[in-house]
Amino acid sequence: MNIGIGQRRARLAWRHLLAVRGATAVDAAEAMVALHATDPATVYLAIVARQRVADGPGTERALYEDRTVVRMLGMRRTVFVVPADLVPVVQEACGRDVAARLRRGLVQHLGQVGMTGAWLSEVEDAVAAALSARGSATAAQLAEDEPRLRTPLVYAPDKPYGATSFITTRVLGLLAADGRIVRGRPRGSWLSGQYSWAMLDDWLPGRADWSPEAARACLARRWLTTFGPAPVTDLKWWAGWSMAQTKKALADIGPVEVDLDGVAGVALADDLEPVPEPEPWVALLSGLDSTPMGWQSREWFLGGHGPALFDRSGNVGPTVWSDGRIVGGWAQRRSGDVVVEVLEDVGKEVMTAVEAEAARLQEWLGAVRVTPRFRTPLERKLSS
Repeated sequence: MNIGIGQRRARLAWRHLLAVRGATAVDAAEAMVALHATDPATVYLAIVARQRVADGPGTERALYEDRTVVRMLGMRRTVFVVPADLVPVVQEACGRDVAARLRRGLVQHLGQVGMTGAWLSEVEDAVAAALSARGSATAAQLAEDEPRLRTPLVYAPDKPYGATSFITTRVLGLLAADGRIVRGRPRGSWLSGQYSWAMLDDWLPGRADWSPEAARACLARRWLTTFGPAPVTDLKWWAGWSMAQTKKALADIGPVEVDLDGVAGVALADDLEPVPEPEPWVALLSGLDSTPMGWQSREWFLGGHGPALFDRSGNVGPTVWSDGRIVGGWAQRRSGDVVVEVLEDVGKEVMTAVEAEAARLQEWLGAVRVTPRFRTPLERKLSS
């Protein structure tokens, strides 16, 4: 069965809440499976892009008061915001493996200063106990309670960029990957990446238990619902799984092989019927938005615009979309102006809609200035 580019773009429009808006923070996270959160601004901008009326306070409530969405370390050792019910799924499907890799790397590095894996486990338990006693704490406060967090390690000693730093961040990241602690409210504005920490059991009690196999099958189904049909390698890349793990997860949900205009792909067995074409739409998506970062194979919506819109590590910058394809990029200048540049002829009507969307975003941002954590060529050009 063939499912062509037109149908893939139509699915993207509806399922990513870009053709029909009105999403809450929870709606957006549910629709996208997970919202990228390596750059704190991405979470808010991704939700605003999917709303009729921007609701920053609603996102704040969902994250830190209602806790219906949770920031966690997940796929590919990346920080995401996920729906609360998906936290244990992501933890077992991806987090455990990430934690194991982080622990091996840290133990190896600690060996250079005579520390062992057993020593690291003692430190982890001591930090968890200190955090549990406090209820909420910053990294600095935890280092006061557990001085071993200030153990220094030397990085790249023979290189000009070599440095020495404490193990604090790595230990807290390891505890988070292991599902023991969670990032809470940031210190400062919604653009801040400095978080307080809490015990995950206190932050989100009563989580369901999942086996790794069942969790990977669940996550694969959720991903195919949002991003399918797609090549198997796209799921493998997005989840950060081995090919064996990917094939086992797919075998457990029984997808159907499909032809994506000459590219082999899979789709859920109940997702083969055509979806209606949406009305014309445009969107301004932030750097690292989960739509362009949902696939490894992006030619069908990116075209030849990759060099201008991605950095050398594969991180996407701010993008302009029209009817399921990327047509340009945008940036915010120091003046606060949101400026756009299209990289192909889109016509007067589309350009008018894009400019209106830029004005809407500029009005919402107001006095806030957003610089993407990962700068891309077109964003640098436009923001200068």
